[in-house]
Amino acid sequence: MSKKVSTKVEYKKLPDGVHGMTYNSGRIEINKKLSPVQQKIALSHEKVHRNQIKKGELRYDENYVYWNGKKYPRKTMKEGAKNLPWEAEAYKKQSKK
Repeated sequence: MSKKVSTKVEYKKLPDGVHGMTYNSGRIEINKKLSPVQQKIALSHEKVHRNQIKKGELRYDENYVYWNGKKYPRKTMKEGAKNLPWEAEAYKKQSKK
């Protein structure tokens, strides 16, 4: 089931090591400290997450990440890890440069 999500992108100071973030609303934040090339890669990665949210595959709350009906506790995962299923897809589809 597809849902309406925002297409707003903001360039902000994000915590060290965080290149980008996508919210349930679809709003994307990109770390303004990154080089232009890194920002482009991060934006392409976060757009994959926005599409996952739009398709109803992915959503977050403070304690869990929900992926295709499965609940993943955030306290026991390394956020952004390439082996997480929603991240594996985003890394595979992101721009390489």
